[in-house]
Amino acid sequence: MTAASAAILLFFVMDPIGNIPLFLAALKSVDTSRRLLVVGRELVIAYALLVAFLFLGRPFLEMLAISEPALTIAGGIVLFLIAIKMVFPATHGTLGEQIDGEPFVVPLAIPYVAGPSALATVLLMTSQDPVRQLDWLLAISVAWLASAAILLAGSKISDFLGNKGLMAIERLMGMVLVASAVQMFLDGVSKITIWQKG
Repeated sequence: MTAASAAILLFFVMDPIGNIPLFLAALKSVDTSRRLLVVGRELVIAYALLVAFLFLGRPFLEMLAISEPALTIAGGIVLFLIAIKMVFPATHGTLGEQIDGEPFVVPLAIPYVAGPSALATVLLMTSQDPVRQLDWLLAISVAWLASAAILLAGSKISDFLGNKGLMAIERLMGMVLVASAVQMFLDGVSKITIWQKG
């Protein structure tokens, strides 16, 4: 996996287009003058968590004795479940509920931006090739910057595309993620086969 492909994958996993309605709903009770500040703060928190997982994830996995094939298969399953929800979104649910007061960390930073699928993807990258942490840091930074730009302009994008436009783009991103998730799962299975032959 190249840094560019990792950045694209992470961008799809973060799903900034799909998160726009969730961000707008969570910020309804926040004063208009503070909304950009709150979004910026939550994005920085999410970025810090992703970077922390990049540098601390491998020792954590070694402590739990989780093998690379197991992580690859688990990552594929998590990505697949997230992608299915993007392709077939629920009409209602806890993620779309009204948030009282100003959100802090939850739910904007976690799990909307740095969710389980994004963290699993970062863990997978650093586990597969730990010597390329600078490449993975670049991938995280590029994906985060692109997501941040979209989320900071969320209200304008929502007004321009409308609900149907946002839903169409999210479903397209979901289809790409479904293919990536299946490939990740197959990679994990093939690694188990190689280990058994070895």
